Amino acid sequence: MIDTKDILENVTQHDKLTIRVSSNNSVQLPKEVYQKLLKPHRKQHYFFVFLIKGQSTHSVDLLETTIAAGQILFILPHQIHLLPAKKNDIEYFKLAFDNTCLSLLPKPLLFLINPLNKQQVITLDKDAIQRVKMIFEMLAQLLQTENNNTQLILANLNTLLTECNHSYFINTKEDISTNSNISKFIEFKHIVETELTEQNSIQSIAVKLAVTSNYLYNIVKKYSGLSPKEFITNRLILEAQRKLYYAETSVKELAFELGFSDPAYFSKLFKKKTGKSITEFVENIQDLSGHKSDLTNAIENPMTTFVAHK
Repeated sequence: MIDTKDILENVTQHDKLTIRVSSNNSVQLPKEVYQKLLKPHRKQHYFFVFLIKGQSTHSVDLLETTIAAGQILFILPHQIHLLPAKKNDIEYFKLAFDNTCLSLLPKPLLFLINPLNKQQVITLDKDAIQRVKMIFEMLAQLLQTENNNTQLILANLNTLLTECNHSYFINTKEDISTNSNISKFIEFKHIVETELTEQNSIQSIAVKLAVTSNYLYNIVKKYSGLSPKEFITNRLILEAQRKLYYAETSVKELAFELGFSDPAYFSKLFKKKTGKSITEFVENIQDLSGHKSDLTNAIENPMTTFVAHK
């Protein structure tokens, strides 16, 4: 996995904000940066693609996601992303910004936590498409102005994300702004994300949320279709898959890093959840050279250190 740390900081279009907007008609990324993004990389920031014309397929967390005209794909920090090769028959806007930009907005945008566990594709209606297109155009214009106005940029970013938030939840019949159940689920997801490797018990998480274990089970099951334990396990296995793309560690060390005291149990759980052993999973992400990599050798000889796919 290539190192993408500081990439956005190096190509930001603002002297105070870490933000960039581009389109197929605007100045593109430097060639060396773009070549890096054509390989699997872990996002360090928020990334949006709004497709105006055509179709585009991205790899997000090991899965292919296709978007069409009138749709927005959003990718969150820490997710694994692979940009598609350039195509001449599409029109798009791309937006990248960091957590600092997000913190300067007036209120949190719940869709960025993906509480409904939907595919991270937002479908806009006809009117929203026109509004979103205008906002992207305004942001691009503001960022290309020599004395770009910070407050105007943040105002337009907030409007854009509010449009995305509305369209994300448009098919739900619940009022998410006042719904205590979904608020608790979002808190649960936050605890899982921030304390992922601590192997918290469901009871201890329920205590932190000031709810009963049964209540926690019911809301997590309602919004994710999984029990709290299954939700956490799936998240741990996803993190293991992410780390196998870029980490330099042994399987034993990877298990310990994720909070597992028994590497053998971790390996069995990985295969149960993914349908592949760790060795088989890694072989699928190796270069198509036909040769066994150092990573595969290290997995089969876990006392050694492996270098994952980069």
